[in-house]
Amino acid sequence: MNCADHLATIDLLWASPYPADHGESAAGRGGPGYVTAELNCRGEQVGSDASAEQADADRDGLGALLTARWGEPYRFSLWSVQTRGVEFEEEIPEPWARLSGCAQDVHLWRAGERWVALAVTRQGEHEPWRLLAVVTDTDPP
Repeated sequence: MNCADHLATIDLLWASPYPADHGESAAGRGGPGYVTAELNCRGEQVGSDASAEQADADRDGLGALLTARWGEPYRFSLWSVQTRGVEFEEEIPEPWARLSGCAQDVHLWRAGERWVALAVTRQGEHEPWRLLAVVTDTDPP
């Protein structure tokens, strides 16, 4: 997929109603108040610096298009969110709880009543890098 396809996916997520229940839907993984879609998977060289750099470049290229639309993004670190959830057992709302477990930060835009976020994620050391788009009504914690 290219940036135009990714932008179309984000537009679909932004314009569609959220899933009523947690789980997979035609748009992606979601639940009440949020939906997440995997845009890219960079697993050719699992764990390599080149894969991580390419995933970051994918995010930045798509981010430039979103910036032209909605202005400069917030760059929101998820470190404290993960710490609050894990160490202090604070209940973190979705999609932020899941994101904080697999991404260091998000690039975040306010788009009307919704937030649109891009995150480069990795589930584990031997897993590929992924570019995720998230649309949510839930403010960052």
